[in-house]
Amino acid sequence: MIPGAAHLARLRQLRRAKDVMDRDWAEPLDLDAVASHAGYSRYHFIRAFKAVYGSTPGQYLTGRRVERAEELLRTANLSVTEICTLVGFSSLGSFSARFKQRTGLTPSEYRSRHAGRGAALIPGCYALLWPGGFPGRGGPPGGGERNS
Repeated sequence: MIPGAAHLARLRQLRRAKDVMDRDWAEPLDLDAVASHAGYSRYHFIRAFKAVYGSTPGQYLTGRRVERAEELLRTANLSVTEICTLVGFSSLGSFSARFKQRTGLTPSEYRSRHAGRGAALIPGCYALLWPGGFPGRGGPPGGGERNS
């Protein structure tokens, strides 16, 4: 393989692993399993991912989860604890700390500043049924589509 082709092959491998994180962000992800999607050992994967994307896989995944939590805090009538669990955090304390670290606000402060501008909040029961909204949790029977 020529050097440029080897570099592109490595980027493709890393992209496969990133795609897994983008698809399964709400699920508990095992770093070794994600690294194996890229064909790397755990430690080599962390170094290569950071070199290409500018953050470690853990930082990237936390960012995706916080982004989704921001959206839910603005739009859904769910408790902070429910949102914490839905976006893949196992501890309310770590969720709140990471959220504040990234946004400068606690989840409750963020909600009070940003929620309710425009349309009313989506009832939590509907947010939980949204197909594709929470990987691995499914949606309503029939995939949420209706034939008219």
